[in-house]
Amino acid sequence: MSVIPWPYRLLTLAALSVALVGFGWIKGASHVQAQWDAAIQQQALQAAAVRERQAQATVKVVTEYVDRVRIVREKGETIIKEVLVYVPVQADSACTINRGFVRLHDAAAAGELPEPARDADAAATGIALSAVAGTVAANYQTCHENAEQLTALQAWVREMKVAGEQ
Repeated sequence: MSVIPWPYRLLTLAALSVALVGFGWIKGASHVQAQWDAAIQQQALQAAAVRERQAQATVKVVTEYVDRVRIVREKGETIIKEVLVYVPVQADSACTINRGFVRLHDAAAAGELPEPARDADAAATGIALSAVAGTVAANYQTCHENAEQLTALQAWVREMKVAGEQ
């Protein structure tokens, strides 16, 4: 029986220990990498599901918005067409629109303070009362369209939040 000297035994034991640690390291790294890859894949699937829910919510909100704006536009156009029924030609000739009214209306529409009134503001402009009524009706139509747009945007934001939380 041959006896292996103890320094060689220690060297063999150290080499075997290093080999076992290296093997464990490699196996552990591949296991962690597999877990990492699975987590990345799961996140990608969840992100795709969120994008799909958000796309569906967007289509829903846009469809509702388009329908509501179409209704608002149709109502507004009907009102504008009826201006001459409610403000007949006789009212146009009986009522004069002065420059002061025009100046005040234009400043209000622009969201600005009007210039100070002048003597010339009392003079007639030749603008018919029916034209003023038509302009006001068109402005309200635009206002209602903007309100529907804002309502749809708020609904879209809420839907995106819900879609992201699921």
